[in-house]
Amino acid sequence: MKSLIELNNISFEYNNNKILKNINLEIKEGEKIALIGKSGAGKTTLISILNGTKRQTYGDIKIYGKNFNNLYNSQKRKIGTIWQDLRLIDDLSAEQNVNCGLLSNQNLIFTFKNLLNISSFHKAHKCMELCQLNSRIYSKNLKNISGGQKQRIAISRSIIQEPEILFADEPFNNLDPKLCDYLKNLFISRLNNYKIKFPNTILFSLHKIELIDGFTRVIGLKNGEISLDISKR
Repeated sequence: MKSLIELNNISFEYNNNKILKNINLEIKEGEKIALIGKSGAGKTTLISILNGTKRQTYGDIKIYGKNFNNLYNSQKRKIGTIWQDLRLIDDLSAEQNVNCGLLSNQNLIFTFKNLLNISSFHKAHKCMELCQLNSRIYSKNLKNISGGQKQRIAISRSIIQEPEILFADEPFNNLDPKLCDYLKNLFISRLNNYKIKFPNTILFSLHKIELIDGFTRVIGLKNGEISLDISKR
């Protein structure tokens, strides 16, 4: 398998606290990685460094063989993230929020059409159906829907982007066990009736250890260090 991401001696400090300590990690194309660890272990910080939203204090990270700042925009668009705090826009409808996943590949006209609610939502609806969201909520404002529905809207927004690499920070929060298993298996198998291209390589931070079933690799963090790295292939 081809190497996609390499982390060499990555450390991150904040207010003199060492959040990550000398992380060495290689992620290969096609891996399905479960990231586990207690709250405060450094999972969110690691994901933030992997997707380029935080810069490490020490060490070196390469994606597609390049430092993040040297990636082409086309390469950056191949990387998606589902954030733990979801980062949805309250003033937009459910379908508009999902359509926001397309903004990086679209022009300013598309942005205005989405804001004015006159854009095409055909693909957005497909992604929402895949996440078992009912058509009754498509045009609803986020203020009027549940936490579990918001979670699936954020997941739908990542799916519509069709990234090659997807990082997710606790993506199955607020979901019942049946939905967790369904969505997890959707990302692992990548199979769907709508021919939506799912990411080939994923790293998901998980809040329940029983969710690791099906992932090809499990990485554990403890006190900012890798305490476990098991390949399940």
